[in-house]
Amino acid sequence: MTKVVYKVVPHDGGWAYRLGDVYSETFPTRADALQAARIVAAEQQVGGEPEEISWQDDKGIWHTEYSDGGDRPEADVEDGEEGVAAE
Repeated sequence: MTKVVYKVVPHDGGWAYRLGDVYSETFPTRADALQAARIVAAEQQVGGEPEEISWQDDKGIWHTEYSDGGDRPEADVEDGEEGVAAE
């Protein structure tokens, strides 16, 4: 199973959560960013409906796959300032 970790960090004069190199909007307080990150992490784990997914690879070839809607990653939130997982 894939795991994603949202990190709460100082950003652009406030606070944001980050996944990899991508930042959320800026929040005025760390608590606000932490709350938003927890919401996003919870939503990331909600399954969807079964469906077919079409995508194009880097060589321009199209692929079609079936998703059962339940293959969601495990998501966690880490307080980047403290460097610990936020419960």
